[in-house]
Amino acid sequence: MSEGTPSHRGGLAPHDIVELRVHGVSGARPERVLGRAHVQQIAGDSSGGFHRPVSGRQPGDTDPDGVALEAYRWGDLPSGTVARTLSLVLLLPFMLSNVAVWMRPVGRGSGSGVTVLCRLLALNLTALFVLSIAGVALDSLAWRCLGVARCPAPFAGMVELEGRQVGQRLAVLALLPVAAVVLLRLLGARRRRPVAHPLWAVEPLVGRLRAIHVATALAVLDLVLLEARSSGGGRTTASIVLLALTGAVLLVCVGLLAVPGLLDGAATARAATWTAETVRVLAYGISVAAFAAVALDERGWPPSPGLPGYGPVVSWAMLGQMALLVVLSGLVLWHYARGDRRSALPTGLGAAVVAAIAVGLAGAFSSDLVYQTGNLLGGYERDGGPPLPYQWTVLAFFLHVSAGVLLCGALTLTSRAPRWRAAAAITAGDFPSPPPGAAEQLKQVTRAIARARFTERLAMLSVAYAALAAIGLTTGVLGLFGLEPDRLGRLLGLPAGSVGFGLAVGSYLTASVVLALLLGGILAYRTAWFRRHVGILWDLGTFWPRAAHPFAPPSYADRAVPELVDRITQLAERHAGVLLCGHSHGSALLALAVLRLPPEVRQRVALLTYGSPLGRLYARLFPAYLNQGVLREVGERIGWRWLNLWRDTDPVGGWIFAAHRPGDSSPDPSDPAMRVDRRLRDPRDVLPRPGERRPPPLRGHQPGENDPEFRAAVRELVGRLRDPGRC
Repeated sequence: MSEGTPSHRGGLAPHDIVELRVHGVSGARPERVLGRAHVQQIAGDSSGGFHRPVSGRQPGDTDPDGVALEAYRWGDLPSGTVARTLSLVLLLPFMLSNVAVWMRPVGRGSGSGVTVLCRLLALNLTALFVLSIAGVALDSLAWRCLGVARCPAPFAGMVELEGRQVGQRLAVLALLPVAAVVLLRLLGARRRRPVAHPLWAVEPLVGRLRAIHVATALAVLDLVLLEARSSGGGRTTASIVLLALTGAVLLVCVGLLAVPGLLDGAATARAATWTAETVRVLAYGISVAAFAAVALDERGWPPSPGLPGYGPVVSWAMLGQMALLVVLSGLVLWHYARGDRRSALPTGLGAAVVAAIAVGLAGAFSSDLVYQTGNLLGGYERDGGPPLPYQWTVLAFFLHVSAGVLLCGALTLTSRAPRWRAAAAITAGDFPSPPPGAAEQLKQVTRAIARARFTERLAMLSVAYAALAAIGLTTGVLGLFGLEPDRLGRLLGLPAGSVGFGLAVGSYLTASVVLALLLGGILAYRTAWFRRHVGILWDLGTFWPRAAHPFAPPSYADRAVPELVDRITQLAERHAGVLLCGHSHGSALLALAVLRLPPEVRQRVALLTYGSPLGRLYARLFPAYLNQGVLREVGERIGWRWLNLWRDTDPVGGWIFAAHRPGDSSPDPSDPAMRVDRRLRDPRDVLPRPGERRPPPLRGHQPGENDPEFRAAVRELVGRLRDPGRC
């Protein structure tokens, strides 16, 4: 890593301590992080780099605490250009399936089981993606539209295909799903600037997963083509052999993922790589043969409203998806029942919840694509509606979202009274003798604390949302048996038109979700305010590497953490010490960096975290990787030169080891971890200060590097670095 100006290569001689600040998911500008109007980049590039104030440009450039200020800006690493941001939206289900893997619970058998189920779900997402593109290209366009020569513009000009036989049309337009898979491969293969020692050594695993997913995608497409020919009365010896080979490819791909440790184990890595690459090459050959067999088959095709065999293939794929999701939900709920159910976010539940969201979004994307394309081409008006599995998917999405909204509303209402009681007790402890005229301000403070404590009530919502996977399984079974949604409504005695209303609302809802995500991607790139609110989704999602889906965005932590390690090492060699200051998700980057520092560097490092989700959220959401044991190791490696500042009004950050609220029992004084957390009263006061018209504002999740409490913590840690014997 090279620095940009020679004047900084020797360090800042007047200052013996460097305060290195790392922002959170808001992606703040370095001027804001450093609190200086004039800064310059000294290392890195336009996506991420290190910045320092420009000396002598304005009063106050010299820090009053006698430390050299520096900031690491990584906010553009997860996103970048508009095209990249939009690609994140399109890859969102794949990204969430990766996050779910890293949320696996800790326990014998449960962790590996969750990993296997999440990887199988990710493979199913790839299959459904190919099936949705095949539904557009083969069912809507090649069969329904070109088959009756009534395609609207611009498809009406495809006279070459209109005059061809059905098999030739299918074979040619089957190249569209192939192109879509290639596009996914390119979107997920974005190369970042190489670093010497990446954080996640997963590239060999990603290569194996990529080979498996490509082979599965091609096999699913071959299955659609061969089933269409066989269901249309064209079953031959060649088609039977190709179907058998296609089934074998799918079984091998599933088997590679279903055996725990087969892809990850060092002893089996070479054999797994060879098998995955071999099955991908075999899938290439089968696809060429299947395309040729369908295109050269000149026998007639019987009339059918939709592509023969397409509906059953989609039904089985969706049923398999829902079955996997139900098993995953059952596994994590079983683990939850065995563990401590008093926790705010019991460990392991996140895997099922995030996987359910990924499946729901994938279903929304695929069904909306098939629905809207069919309506655009006019095929559904003639042939009685979209394929039955997509009708059930739309209805299931509508029911799932409706039930989720009702559950969230019910939880909000039922938890309001206890949250307000707890918040009122905290406010009373902070302001035991409120001055006259502070009633309204105290009410606002209590309201902010009550809202922040909603995080403590997410356990039941997680349990209920995981249980909602049964809705998808039920609709998948009904779709497999060919039962139409309207007929089910009549059998259940529902009012006439109620099911149709649900389908219509579900269709508009899925379209709205897709449109909202696309607009959100654009606004997240162009609008800093909007990015601060949705950035956590992208930044947290792309933080974790691709351990389940190879087409998801790559992890930016592979660059950010090694860059931080290199820079901290350089600064420690030139200065007496380095004070690491991490806000929000920046504290996670710094914690991982501390774990990778050499022993001689760790002796000159201190850590200050604020608004940190490490203990409140990450230790519970990712219990196998960021648990209390790992956090204690972070403290031990730097000699417990660690302070964590948190506020009760913060809905994201919190304490890491102990809350230290007024009235809490005294912690064990011999445990250094109990001295890490420092609770900050928020606001500082409930009445305006002399000469001011308004009381101090609520800080919540705001960083506050210039707050008196923050500067006091800096001075304390700087003192520990300068005097290693100081407690």
